[in-house]
Amino acid sequence: MIEATNLTKLFKDKKRGEIRAVDNISFTCRPGEIYGLLGPNGAGKTTTLRMLSTAIKPTSGSAVIYGVDVAKEPQRVRSRVGFLSGNTGLYARLSPREMVTYFGRLYGMTPATIKERAERIFGMLDMHDFADGRNEKLSSGMKQKVSIARSVIHDPPAMVFDEPTTGLDVISSRTIVNFIRQCRDDGKTVIFSTHIMSEAMRLCDKIGIIHQGKLYTEGTVQEILDQTATTDLESAFIKIVEG
Repeated sequence: MIEATNLTKLFKDKKRGEIRAVDNISFTCRPGEIYGLLGPNGAGKTTTLRMLSTAIKPTSGSAVIYGVDVAKEPQRVRSRVGFLSGNTGLYARLSPREMVTYFGRLYGMTPATIKERAERIFGMLDMHDFADGRNEKLSSGMKQKVSIARSVIHDPPAMVFDEPTTGLDVISSRTIVNFIRQCRDDGKTVIFSTHIMSEAMRLCDKIGIIHQGKLYTEGTVQEILDQTATTDLESAFIKIVEG
């Protein structure tokens, strides 16, 4: 499972001084569960997920993914995590198939395993129609699907998705949401960040509300609604962060 304990990240800015982007947060996400980090832009969601993925190191606290500490053994963690960031960063002249194959090789996968795994992912993400075209000619939704495919080609037990549907059309968003559900149904541990309340209600088994770097509360959607005596997650969120 994924477990964060007192996770903290500080940045230094010449004008603003010390910035506490993530402030002493703790949570646990278990296999077969989608844990949603819900908060506005700048809340600390992306910084938290980047620490979990080993892209940046925590200032203090710890995070353990399937028994491996993200700060002490980052290379081992990377083999256990599929991380989707907000920046697609695709090689323009490669095709989605070439891109996914390249990343599969980086993970030490055999050609046969890469092919089998890629076919399954392309089917789940509805990618077969554009799998052999150039990345530079793909739409935003198509590029996001390629980014997901390359992130999970090695079949990691833990998935970390940073606002995967932002800016996408309804059809692309629905395909990606269904893919994330399938990851959960396959028994994977999934952390998913969003600022879209309706998406969080539909997708997440457990939600952590994060604001100004702090984890204000966590629980199931119903628990959070009961806690705030509200009937929708948007009202509950506003009540929690303003209260």
